[in-house]
Amino acid sequence: MSTEALARLAEERVDHRFKGLPPDADGLTVAELTAQRRNLFRPADGFTTPVLALSAERLEHNLALMEAYTARHGLAFAPHGKTSMAPQLFHRQLRHGAWGITLAAPHQVRVARAFGIGRIFLANELVDVAALRWIAAELDADPEFRFVAYVDSVRGVELMDAALRDAGRPVDVVVELGAGEGARTGVRTDAEAVAVADAVAGVRTLRLVGVAGYEAQVPDASPERVRGWLERLVALAVEFDKGGRFADTDEIVLSAGGSEWFDAVADVFAGVPELSRPALKLLRSGAYVSHDDVHYHRLTPFNRVPEEGALEPAFRLWAQVVSRPSPDQAFVNAGKRDAAYDLDRPVAHVVRRDGAEHPATGIEVSALSDQHLWLRTAPGADVEVGDWIGFGLSHPCTSFDKWQLIPVAEADGTVVDYIRTFF
Repeated sequence: MSTEALARLAEERVDHRFKGLPPDADGLTVAELTAQRRNLFRPADGFTTPVLALSAERLEHNLALMEAYTARHGLAFAPHGKTSMAPQLFHRQLRHGAWGITLAAPHQVRVARAFGIGRIFLANELVDVAALRWIAAELDADPEFRFVAYVDSVRGVELMDAALRDAGRPVDVVVELGAGEGARTGVRTDAEAVAVADAVAGVRTLRLVGVAGYEAQVPDASPERVRGWLERLVALAVEFDKGGRFADTDEIVLSAGGSEWFDAVADVFAGVPELSRPALKLLRSGAYVSHDDVHYHRLTPFNRVPEEGALEPAFRLWAQVVSRPSPDQAFVNAGKRDAAYDLDRPVAHVVRRDGAEHPATGIEVSALSDQHLWLRTAPGADVEVGDWIGFGLSHPCTSFDKWQLIPVAEADGTVVDYIRTFF
């Protein structure tokens, strides 16, 4: 099913839905356009601005780096698919050793299943009746499908049980441990965790298989605080195991890991004591696939452990200067509809003019409108109307979601693939 579904993506016709692509490509299939190996920067090839591109080399570097990292640390890997919502990338991640894909919402699970993803970790409590019944039907129809979801309340267990009464296979769940008072979801105390586990044990529709959480929500996060919370997560799993709560499962799931503290996860999970069943130590970091130029560039754990390697920002947004109304101001034709801006503004890296590039020295994004980036230009900044400017972005999750079909370009601008997203 996955091969056929991916093949259908290549058969999709290019048209007005996909911004930035050459107008004269209308009617071509994605496969036909890919085979032409057009170049982003060659005017005759027709790419229009704004256009977001992924670096082919950097994308592959990031995939290989995290494959090596997780293998070196004895971690299973279920990268968070909500970052890209791109089934082509899901399958590349699986080919690079991922155990499965993490997701956050029922629609995302449906996308993943449509493209043949066989193992899904839902990092959320699921109480939607229609979604639960659909999940149950998927489990009943496919004995190989593995699905795990959070639970963090007795009420949630009751709602799940009521929706799943007619299901065949039980749904696997992990108790979510919250990161602390004022954090996001998850039980706050060990007593609440026990109550949720007891509720799961009292129904036939659910099966407790582990514990999980998200360490980036630890209040005033620091290496010491994050490590302390992770140790508490491990201790909860140990106590549940001693109490015989995992008797019905073949392996015990222990999961954490966003994109800011996976080094701490690796360290603490390396010290998990022997349990009654094999431990599936599941890391869920997702932003690594494209990395970024600001937020994760600043917060990546590889800054703390440079000997382990370094991720590379793979996104570049190309936009064209359409106005230079004053010596200290310029405007390009990309804005909030094209660039992530929820965490940081885009960063100008390079200016292209007449086939040549020079650094975007003295050019700073000062504001965003819907369809414009406002540029503050220092004296002597070399920028003119008609120039293409390449911008680095922050926060991959809100970069992918603005583009339905993203060119993957080699260093010289040759486009070798197109990534389809589903948001």
